[in-house]
Amino acid sequence: MTAADRVHRDILNLIAIEIGAQPRQVSAAVDLLDEGATVPFISRYRKEVTGGLDDTQLRKLEERLGYLRELEDRRAAVLDSIRSQGKLGEDLEAKINAATTKAEVEDLYLPYKPKRRTRGEIARERGLEPLAELILNDRSVVPSVVALPFVQGEVTDVKIALDGARDILTERFAEDAALLGQLRTYLRERGELRAKLIEGKADAGAKFSDYFDHHEPLAKVAGHRALAMMRGRNEEFLSIDIEVDADDVSPYKPIEKMIAASKDIKADGGEADAWLMSVARWTWRVKLSMSLSVDMMTELRTRAEAEAIEVFARNLKALLLAAPAGAKTTLGLDPGIRTGCKIAVIDATGKLLDTATVYPFQPRNDTRGAQAEIARLCKLHGVELIAIGNGTGSRETEKLVAELLPLLPEPRPLKVVVSEAGASVYSASELAANEFPNLDVTLRGAVSIARRLQDPLAELVKIDPKSIGVGQYQHDVDQFRLAKQLDAVVEDAVNAVGVDLNTASAPLLARVSGLSRSMAEGIVFHRDSHGAFKSRKALLTVSRLGPKTFEQCAGFLRIRDGEEPLDASSVHPEAYEVARQIVSACGRDLREVMGDSAALKKIDPKQFISEHFGLPTVRDIISELEKPGRDPRPEFKTATFADGINEVVDLKPGMILEGTVTNVAAFGAFVDIGVHQDGLVHVSQLSDRFIKDPHEVVKAGQIVKVRVVDVDVKRGRIALSMKKDDGSAAPVSGARGAERAPDRRSTQPQRGSQKQAAPQLGSLGSALADALKKR
Repeated sequence: MTAADRVHRDILNLIAIEIGAQPRQVSAAVDLLDEGATVPFISRYRKEVTGGLDDTQLRKLEERLGYLRELEDRRAAVLDSIRSQGKLGEDLEAKINAATTKAEVEDLYLPYKPKRRTRGEIARERGLEPLAELILNDRSVVPSVVALPFVQGEVTDVKIALDGARDILTERFAEDAALLGQLRTYLRERGELRAKLIEGKADAGAKFSDYFDHHEPLAKVAGHRALAMMRGRNEEFLSIDIEVDADDVSPYKPIEKMIAASKDIKADGGEADAWLMSVARWTWRVKLSMSLSVDMMTELRTRAEAEAIEVFARNLKALLLAAPAGAKTTLGLDPGIRTGCKIAVIDATGKLLDTATVYPFQPRNDTRGAQAEIARLCKLHGVELIAIGNGTGSRETEKLVAELLPLLPEPRPLKVVVSEAGASVYSASELAANEFPNLDVTLRGAVSIARRLQDPLAELVKIDPKSIGVGQYQHDVDQFRLAKQLDAVVEDAVNAVGVDLNTASAPLLARVSGLSRSMAEGIVFHRDSHGAFKSRKALLTVSRLGPKTFEQCAGFLRIRDGEEPLDASSVHPEAYEVARQIVSACGRDLREVMGDSAALKKIDPKQFISEHFGLPTVRDIISELEKPGRDPRPEFKTATFADGINEVVDLKPGMILEGTVTNVAAFGAFVDIGVHQDGLVHVSQLSDRFIKDPHEVVKAGQIVKVRVVDVDVKRGRIALSMKKDDGSAAPVSGARGAERAPDRRSTQPQRGSQKQAAPQLGSLGSALADALKKR
């Protein structure tokens, strides 16, 4: 076995332990990844090859594989560098080969790393290294006496001689890899993070007041607190330090004694030991304290960023996989006060039908005109859903629509408040400009709001995930790492749901396994030029789309009512023959069998196992035939905000409200209860049982009932609870349970499913009726 083979084997074994798999599974997955296969493809269509590794395991495998390969490259470079210096002994080489992190490799390389001229090197040039060796190796000597013979030339006195010897030993101590490892461990376990207010910054930095005089064990610092303090430091309101043994009043701190002990230096020895103890102290205070504190701060930041990125990823996944309202004609309302409310009506496929701008609020206050225009558009286009953006003016706009709905004829549209995070980013993007070159930017936002109600996934993929706003300190973390993980989340979500090949936009297609942005644009161009694809196989006629790309993407693309019924399912074309064998065993036509769960449950999957397709694939095929093209996303529901609760000042402790989880952080969940300011349900208030991770009980987009605990109007802070109350709280009038939208799988629209009171026409109703008759 070659050295390269041994390294590869060690990497596989290490990853296998970390992801809870067998080395052979990891080896198979690595081979597929190296061949260009994507994680969604491997997870879905290569279960037999990998032994059933899921997408979570594969993502971790992919990440660790990259790190460990970088580690091996760096290890090889370090060995080459030391070898070229003629200093690579067997013991050192063994230590470098045994290192499991990049930090360990760098520690071992430190004494051999080319560096600028140091104080130690200057002392060596002056011939003081023998003095340093003498004192270190013979503790019976008196340093000031043995230094006398070295007083010559540039070394003009004993002090300069001993200072030079100290500089030589300090460098040696500070480059001891084993000692550095011990000190890092000690700092991790015993260090404290301390934050302090920078004098004179109290008022300007009030938002960081929790950290004006804060300290806690380094090992227990929560990621969100670490990032908050680091932001305070970056904005020059806080100073941050890592302290160790701060309360120890002994002559030598424990960490200084650790340095001394590594060289067998005794605190109660003779003059040589006393002098060497001072060198150990100097090593810590001058050489190592700052550098190791920086290392610890870097570790803390890396850990905090990893937590923040994971929180963002989970929130993003929840939003992307939120329930779609379905293919229904939708009116999108982008609220605005002075600039007016922008309206866009789209059909069931997302195509723009109509636009308008109304001014129901100050300064025009044209409420009747706005409602008349909305009513006209609803009647003209048969609007089934009204999507209202949750930005400024949202509650006022929702109230406007709520007053209008009872006056409309049955079946009435369903109104839904949706997050408009990122809509403005899409509006100003090149993609939006190409799609709607003659449409005002603000009206493009209304289109996006309407579309994201129909299908959140299809619309949100057009926006940079970082602009969706469900992150925790997202601007403070490594942007490359963040973008990489979020892209993986989007890819997994898109491929989990599947994509309609004949209606999907280029940005959505670009997220499909195996398809690049240019390839997605090529598919759309081909579709526009030659018409809809009649089969998956027709993809091979697209320019530059070869068999390898087809293999990766085909199973995730759907064609409804095409030439091949299986093209509407997630069954991969390579397994169509197996699917037909299963159908044949049922003794009926393919189209009849698809969806017939009772008939398929009688089939024994084992009889269809072959050399190329194992039991997992056969079971997946049968499951897909039972529910072809099934959508893994949940059923669509909406939250209902309480009547009369429009601003923070309207809230009172004890109120029971309904809201939508907008963001989940490590310390709790933010909930939109319709007052333009999200409330916080602290992790301690999420459940009656102990909860360590908020994601255990809530996710972004979830509808929840909360109780108002406290309201700080001045600071705009709302404390909420999801714990069971003591019975003293009561629901606010007008707050109803989650409304269930018509089943998106139904072939017949079921608008007007909400039971509403008979219209009370009055003067406004009469005016609207007249307006509708005239139009």
